[in-house]
Amino acid sequence: MSRAFVKDQDDFIEDAGERPVSPHPNLVTERGLSLIDEELERLRKDLAHAMHEANRAAISSLSRDLRYWTQRRTTAQLVPATKDTSKVAFGHRVTILRDDGRRQTFAIVGEDEADPGKGFVAYVTPVARAVLGRSIGDEIDLPGGTAEIEKIE
Repeated sequence: MSRAFVKDQDDFIEDAGERPVSPHPNLVTERGLSLIDEELERLRKDLAHAMHEANRAAISSLSRDLRYWTQRRTTAQLVPATKDTSKVAFGHRVTILRDDGRRQTFAIVGEDEADPGKGFVAYVTPVARAVLGRSIGDEIDLPGGTAEIEKIE
């Protein structure tokens, strides 16, 4: 078969489609907004480099991520930090004591800012929904048991 009729695999760029966007409001803390801005700056630099290198796979991937983060920046709703710690609110750091004795501390943040391993949970998670609007001393029901709110910062 003539080489003219064979598709060169090096020219094939798999389209992974667009990144899924959450249906929830895009609430962000000041830190979360800053993280989005930093990611946009990094992506723009990386895309410019990929274009200079004519790296089609990188251009495709970075363009996809840039569209996602541009959309997230456009829809971001900054929730100002509140000093009132009488009730748990978006952006607060909360400490709970579970009925099995485990103590957990986490901040309630936007979905893109969430990093449970570092103590940042999205406001749409079950634990965040359970504590939002509650006060110190309140008992909350969680998957696997109950907990008491010990501290709100």
